Amino acid sequence: MTTRTRIDWNNVVQDVVDMRGEDHTALIPILQDIQRSHGHVPREAQNAIAIALDVSQARVAEVISFYSFLTEEPQGQYIFRLCQTISCEMDGKDEVASALERALGIAFGETSEDGLFSLEYTNCIGMCDQPPAMLVNDDAFGGLTPQSVQDIVADYRRKGEER
Repeated sequence: MTTRTRIDWNNVVQDVVDMRGEDHTALIPILQDIQRSHGHVPREAQNAIAIALDVSQARVAEVISFYSFLTEEPQGQYIFRLCQTISCEMDGKDEVASALERALGIAFGETSEDGLFSLEYTNCIGMCDQPPAMLVNDDAFGGLTPQSVQDIVADYRRKGEER
């Protein structure tokens, strides 16, 4: 039987707050730090952040729900974010989206069972001159085609197997 280690979010958050400061303007950097280190910002962490910064829990949840790069739910090691702006829409986003779903074996909004991949749409990533475009974690890809998507997924699948 596998046991899960319970995270003491008060201590985790306090360490980040000690580094970032207790001012409410540190909210986004604190959320980013928690997201980066734990892959998501669960409710328990949100509650601890609200207390540490003396802001409402609703405010913390609101910020997380506004920014597409923050999430309450665990995500895959590699997060594929396909741009859904008009330039991408007009230049083959739907075909690329279908190719991503086939190659990853998941639909948009899902994470693979092995925890390796998540797939989601995002708003502009600043690559309107290279549509359709996507980010995989911090790596940007433009001028995507269904074939290039298969190659990109295969590369990340190999990286995941090496971990």
